[in-house]
Amino acid sequence: MRLVNIPKRLIDDTRGSEIAEAAAVLPLMFMVLLGIFWFGQAFSIYGAITRAAQEGAKAGSYSPLCSTCGADSLTQRKTNAVNAIQVALVGSKLDPAQAQPPATPPTYTTCLGGTPSCDPAASSQYCIQAPVRLATDTGASGVCGMSVSLQYPFQFWLPFTSLNKQKIWITASALVKLENQ
Repeated sequence: MRLVNIPKRLIDDTRGSEIAEAAAVLPLMFMVLLGIFWFGQAFSIYGAITRAAQEGAKAGSYSPLCSTCGADSLTQRKTNAVNAIQVALVGSKLDPAQAQPPATPPTYTTCLGGTPSCDPAASSQYCIQAPVRLATDTGASGVCGMSVSLQYPFQFWLPFTSLNKQKIWITASALVKLENQ
């Protein structure tokens, strides 16, 4: 009689089922936690480069304290923008050398007519366009401004997924009205 009850007791016994359930659920839970961590890192980099683009555009929007600068004023504005971007990136613990101009920079019309291009003379890492025409809500011709765009690489590490070791480019841009002092 005891030998007959052994298979029934083994089937009814639930000891150890927690281990089997944990072995099935824990890898999925760790993948979700890793995904949250790496997407959080990507979002943090997006915030940092957006802030850097805004700081660069803001720094480049002010005219230098020079009444006789003339054409050098635009060069000085772009230099100020580049310096502000680099300070903001270093402050966010990002390497400014890894930044690049976006693959498709934003297109604007200049205040002088025509389409501005990214100025490689100011920096090969950032797309700085000035003076660009800003559109207004009233449909008027707008005011002049400065556009700063850049992209920064990020590499995910999510094993067993298609995102593992994939490099993506996070892009940010800012547009600010040019100011006169």
